[in-house]
Amino acid sequence: MREPRWLPWARVIFLGLLGLFTLTPLYVMATSALKPLRDVQGDFHWIPVTITLRSFSDMWRTVPLAHYFVNSLVVSSISAVASVVVAVFAAYAVSRYRFRGRQIFSVAVLSTQMFPGILFLLPLFMIFVNLGNALGVELYGSRLALIITYLTFSLPFSIWMLVGYFDSVPAALDEAAQVDGSGPIGALLRVVVPAAMPGIIAVTIYAFMTAWGEVLFASVMTDESTRTLAVGLQAYATQNDVYWNQVMAASLVVSVPVVAGFLLLQRYLVQGLTAGAVK
Repeated sequence: MREPRWLPWARVIFLGLLGLFTLTPLYVMATSALKPLRDVQGDFHWIPVTITLRSFSDMWRTVPLAHYFVNSLVVSSISAVASVVVAVFAAYAVSRYRFRGRQIFSVAVLSTQMFPGILFLLPLFMIFVNLGNALGVELYGSRLALIITYLTFSLPFSIWMLVGYFDSVPAALDEAAQVDGSGPIGALLRVVVPAAMPGIIAVTIYAFMTAWGEVLFASVMTDESTRTLAVGLQAYATQNDVYWNQVMAASLVVSVPVVAGFLLLQRYLVQGLTAGAVK
């Protein structure tokens, strides 16, 4: 059936409005970062009256942004790697083996995604404090506490998606590797993991971005020395003033690595999400 003549135009108009809706906040953020503080706090102008780059230099002195950046990078990277490692082995077991409790385990993993994250805030806080008192290990206020917390967030979805992706990899590849002398772990690492690399990269990106932008748990589980970027940006608001131009400049700077990494790896992300979700 031939589509109506107005449909392509309607599609273009809809996508244009959607793009405008998406890019307008980014434009306001970028232009606000280039304005002096008095212009940001005064009457709003779409085109900056005065352009300055001072906010990009002042933001490093107003707040220890570099320290917060390192904390976020360490926590997000380690939690993403740990999530992928655990998810690979768990998903491979669920995909390839039929063991007692397999279905219950799969349902339990998915059911954790039904609860809002704030429900786990108090239990995790109490667990970290009690473990610290019992073992003498300071978990509360440490990077390790955040890594464990974000691991619990990303692991269920990572396992679920990798199970679907491993199911799409023919089991004959495993059998061929084992015939050649590899054990189950060898077949997983040498055959299945390379074949499922798009899905693994997608899981890694998901786990990293989940940890990178989280605010609630980071604001409770950290102190001044372990504070992450998502929480550290709030430090630009003092009792007397809010440095909005520096907030916008810092937001642009800390977004560049994540956006650049996402653009470079988006092909793998789309492949991994599509294959895992469809299966």
